[in-house]
Amino acid sequence: MSSQLKQRLLRLLKEDEEFRYAVACLLGLEEILKRLDKHEEQLVKLREDFNKLREDMNRGFELIERRISALGARWGIQTEEASREALKGILEKEFDLRIERLVAKDSDGIVYDYPSDVEIDIAVKDGKTILIEISSHIKASDIPTFKRKAQLYEKTTGKKPDRLVIVTPYADEKALEMAKEFGIEIYTKT
Repeated sequence: MSSQLKQRLLRLLKEDEEFRYAVACLLGLEEILKRLDKHEEQLVKLREDFNKLREDMNRGFELIERRISALGARWGIQTEEASREALKGILEKEFDLRIERLVAKDSDGIVYDYPSDVEIDIAVKDGKTILIEISSHIKASDIPTFKRKAQLYEKTTGKKPDRLVIVTPYADEKALEMAKEFGIEIYTKT
């Protein structure tokens, strides 16, 4: 190819848009552009698929978290029941305390702000009454609830409890402070 022809072709490619597109078409640029568009569509779909996968994974993790929480709550309830039975056995045999469980009808919603049956554990010796709450974890909001259980007990039986006691392996710092203010004894590891 002569240098004149090369220069003429280069000038046409530079200056003549129609010629430039015709050459590009012959060289397969149109096919390349189509392939790029197809790849871009696939990337968009892939991105959408990964977003869907992320959403599915997040839903899965939430489900697992809920099931683990439910299992933990169930374990806590079983642990509380076992602790309650152990404490009952020790107190009755070793200290001659009578342990009772009162299920009081709270028709006024004193404890939970709506009518319900409320379980209250009681230890009695020589006419002295101790209300006992056993829980795997005590937080600040549990303290006023226990205080309201004592009020319901007094309303139901006509007798004010002599002591309020909470037994727990873990109590929040705020719960410890509130219990002290309310005259509630907390027996805990923390």
